[in-house]
Amino acid sequence: METKLTIRLKKKVIERAKDYAQNHKISLSKMVESYLESITEQKKDNFEITPLVESLSGVIHLDEDFDFKNDYSNYLTDKYK
Repeated sequence: METKLTIRLKKKVIERAKDYAQNHKISLSKMVESYLESITEQKKDNFEITPLVESLSGVIHLDEDFDFKNDYSNYLTDKYK
C-alpha cells in the first residue's frame, strides 16, 4: 500500500535531487523510498558459516600487540619502492 508523505526541504536540495533523479532515470519518490528503505532495513546477523570457512578459522595466531596497520603500511612501502 502506498501512502502520500509531505516533507519540507530547501529549494536547492529539491532541485538537485530532481536533477539527480532525472539523470538516473528514477522518480524522486522512488529515490526517497529506496534511501529510507536502505537505512531502516533490519540487518540479518544470522548467516551460515560454510565448512571451509569454519575449518580456516583459528589457523593463524598473532601476538596481541601485532599492529596490522603498521605491517600493511610497511608492505605497501616495500611494494612501491
